[in-house]
Amino acid sequence: MIRQPFSTAIDIGGTFTDTALAIPGQTQLFTAKNPTTPQDPVHGAIQGLKNVLSKTSIEAGDLDRFIHGTTLATNALIERRGACTAVITTEGFRDILEIAYERRYSQYDIMLQKPDLIVPRSLCFTVRERLDVHGQVRIPLDQRSVDHVIRQISDSNVEAVAVCLLHAYANPVHEQQLRDAIASARSDLYISLSSEVSPEAREFERLCTTVVNAYLQPHMEGYLNRFEQQFKTIGVQCPILMMTSSAGMTTLETARNFPVRLVESGPSGGAVMAARVAMQNNLEQVLSFDMGGTTAKLCLINHYSPKTARNFEVNRAARFIKGSGMPIRIPVVEMIEIGAGGGSIAGIDRLGRITIGPESAGAEPGPAGFNRGGTVATVTDADMVLGYIDPAFFSESCLSLNKQKAEQSVDETIAGKLDLSIDNAAFGISQIVDENMASAGRMHAVESGMNLSTRTMIAFGGNGPLHATRVARRCGINKIVVPNDPGVGSAVGFLDAPVSFELIKSHYTLLDKINVETLNRILDEMLVKAHSVVAKAAVNSQIQSSCSAYMRYHGQGHEIEIPLNDLTLSPDDLLTIKRQFETEYARQYSRIVPDMDIEILNWSVKVTTAAIPPSAVKKTGISNPVRSRHMHTIICDVSGEPVKASVYQRHALKPGDTLSGPALIVEPQTTTLVSQDYTACIDSAFNIIMAAKENIS
Repeated sequence: MIRQPFSTAIDIGGTFTDTALAIPGQTQLFTAKNPTTPQDPVHGAIQGLKNVLSKTSIEAGDLDRFIHGTTLATNALIERRGACTAVITTEGFRDILEIAYERRYSQYDIMLQKPDLIVPRSLCFTVRERLDVHGQVRIPLDQRSVDHVIRQISDSNVEAVAVCLLHAYANPVHEQQLRDAIASARSDLYISLSSEVSPEAREFERLCTTVVNAYLQPHMEGYLNRFEQQFKTIGVQCPILMMTSSAGMTTLETARNFPVRLVESGPSGGAVMAARVAMQNNLEQVLSFDMGGTTAKLCLINHYSPKTARNFEVNRAARFIKGSGMPIRIPVVEMIEIGAGGGSIAGIDRLGRITIGPESAGAEPGPAGFNRGGTVATVTDADMVLGYIDPAFFSESCLSLNKQKAEQSVDETIAGKLDLSIDNAAFGISQIVDENMASAGRMHAVESGMNLSTRTMIAFGGNGPLHATRVARRCGINKIVVPNDPGVGSAVGFLDAPVSFELIKSHYTLLDKINVETLNRILDEMLVKAHSVVAKAAVNSQIQSSCSAYMRYHGQGHEIEIPLNDLTLSPDDLLTIKRQFETEYARQYSRIVPDMDIEILNWSVKVTTAAIPPSAVKKTGISNPVRSRHMHTIICDVSGEPVKASVYQRHALKPGDTLSGPALIVEPQTTTLVSQDYTACIDSAFNIIMAAKENIS
């Protein structure tokens, strides 16, 4: 008898660890949510797996597919817990990090704080060599300068080295020779080459990406090795796959070599889940709203695909200002992330205003109401005071909540200092954090040239459904979908993510002067490399490949992505590519530039397993108003006054059931607040659909 395959996913966040288990043939997922264990995150992950397996009849050894995502790489960057890293660049280019973009991100700020780019100038070294833009050797790699750099590194207590030589994206030979020389002299060092990590033009971004990879590699390799070994000790035998920032899965081997691709790995799973819910409900324009214990993440989803980018910034000195952080140039799901989670700490600034985050109480000690030693007020404490959280259902009762301590923290942190009642102080905390998240969403939409008011919100995460109506109201959004298992949304997304790997490489050419033979050779090499990564993890899966060109008019500074119809190009394809570019350029900028040469700077190849589309939601055709006998007093999020709210158990609601706010829909891992000005109904897939009362259709 052939045993059915089982899949599990574990997402380690800053506050909670989420686990999901899928059994083919069953629509129900088995899930668990337990506190993260900061001292050893693997311990909390193992506990999560044990919790979810206890709800089934299977054991760890029965698992066939294991996907893991984590915020540890991001946290290591933010908290500066990586390796002591050195940089090696071409002679004359020692100060790439210091010069950066040659501009201030806030021109008139006399107290401007420069972003921390990890490596001090004292650990930036150079070697004598030179390649031209085409990869031709102008000055061979000088062995004496190599020997000198090795001595400098040996005297500097360095653990990792980031190598970024000029134009190495066009020819990696000097970087490879340098790596071999360093490895021969110092086999204990971790060495990252820009030609492997990010083989693209633009030295500053390429160097920053390579630095981050080198900085994270010792820390993440140790963690991943420990994760794999400890799960083997409890019986897990299947390979472990890692979620990447581009919303695909890859092998542990690739994750160890390129840990920079794990930055934002956890949140990308939530975007995958939201995209599938959007497809299931035929929603082409969506805002994904993922509010966890530490941060809130918002992502625009168009035509069932999350918005993607090729670069993003981490650890910004000024939270909302581009250019104030460290740029990383890798494929990534584009989202805005702010320190506005359930554990975000409330305070008062010097002007007497309530502030929220970005600091978080985390899992230890956590919010004061967690009863684990926390004393300062957090968003979760405010929600407890407002009556939105029922301790009997919070986090599957794995935490013993104490409302009195939550009230005390709000009183001591905010109410007593501002001469407010505890309820009004909690209401103020709630108003500020909701406006922070809505403001971030509006800004993200404006930067992308999009409108939020025409979108549907998909809310998930431990706190997302609780704050969804409050944030949606401020964003002008009238419809909200809360999917099944929203409290572990990112872990659920991991289960649906494809195995994928994307390579981007710079190869500059004018469109009308493309050497098709050379280009096809480059694309074929990229395809083989990406395919080899995916094939290791995608056993018995259909594999798809795609290619894109990043194009611009001659002299412009930024490119737009143009998908190519074929992986092997012929001269006859060039006119089609030109038409595609002009069509997309006109869509974005409302015009084309006639008689201007078109350049292609970068080429990408993406290899991925085929996704299975979800079943569409069917209309129930019925409307069954339901009432609850259980009432609970809450502070209304519209009026700020105490009101009676109906309380419903989500598992007891059936397709076609409708209800009106104010109401709380409780489930083991989260609570959905149906505000006074919203109604809710249950669709045929058991999603909660909330709509503003004046916009009911």
